[in-house]
Amino acid sequence: MPEIEQAIGVTELSSTSRGISRPTLEDVANAAGVSRATVSRVINSSPKVSPGVRETVHAAVRKLGYIPNRAARTLVTRRTDAIALVLSEPDNKFFADPYFATVVRGAATELSTLDVQMVLMLADQGDDHGRILRFLSGGHVDGALVLAPHRDDPLPAQISELPLPSVYGGKPWLPESEVHSVDNDNVAGGRVATEHLLGLGRRTVVSVLGPADEQSARDRLRGWQEATGADAARTEAWTAQGDFTQDGGERAMAELLARVPELDAVFVASDLMAVGALRALRAAGKRVPEDVAVVGFDDQPTIAPYTDPPLTSIKQDSAEQMRAMVQRLFQLLAGEDIAPGREVLPVELVRRQSA
Repeated sequence: MPEIEQAIGVTELSSTSRGISRPTLEDVANAAGVSRATVSRVINSSPKVSPGVRETVHAAVRKLGYIPNRAARTLVTRRTDAIALVLSEPDNKFFADPYFATVVRGAATELSTLDVQMVLMLADQGDDHGRILRFLSGGHVDGALVLAPHRDDPLPAQISELPLPSVYGGKPWLPESEVHSVDNDNVAGGRVATEHLLGLGRRTVVSVLGPADEQSARDRLRGWQEATGADAARTEAWTAQGDFTQDGGERAMAELLARVPELDAVFVASDLMAVGALRALRAAGKRVPEDVAVVGFDDQPTIAPYTDPPLTSIKQDSAEQMRAMVQRLFQLLAGEDIAPGREVLPVELVRRQSA
């Protein structure tokens, strides 16, 4: 595409003409002893260049400190080198729960290794959906990583209808055979946590649940049910609804203490709720773990080691989840024929002093 290659050269030469001293495409070509078109092919990852020439051009790029003009490069590759990370959660929950900071950090780190820019998009309410959909469909990004766990949220289905490669975090409320997703094994996590408590000799293992409109919370409940053998009646009696917040965990734990005074262990479906549960137990005069053993979920590095006592928790690796999501997204961008479906990552129990 000579006209595009020429446009790249003109764009960068014009920068020099404005007094900005930086090497141009032509400078790299002269240093490497090749044509400007060849340099353009190398920079844009064209396969029509021999390995030897490619290395010579890269050496010249490194020596001169050449930085490609991204706008001109986009004309050639039709790629923006930007990926959207869409988080559909209320602002107050996003900024209060360290889980989201872990997710954002993991996505940013993984994308930076690929020299790709992350665009963070928060959907706090319905008015945000139109803005996000317009942006995603406007050619501003090459793909999307989507975390939208709530059942009544229309955004996941709307994004799935766009002609944009997308990968979902967790288990979206969409047919698994129609979307690409990467989830943690929440069922196994709930089961392992509860089996650990039963293995300590605890007889009345209750559970503080996450929101019923999130698949991860429902799966963790299912794991608790599998380990305890609880039927519907016992599930109703021995569980209390939380909301993945500290205050919600405290309220649910207080409710269980009033309803099941003989309880001697609790599986809490998130570390943040476990902080609230520990507070309720302390207020009730219960010692942890002597009177009540506690296991959380997430193994948040800013929470679990610092509670009193330090919290035993189920570890889900958010960085690994983001890595797997980015890998699948870039396979889609490369045109690989990957069938939609859900990849499930393992979890593990991290023992500390609470159980």
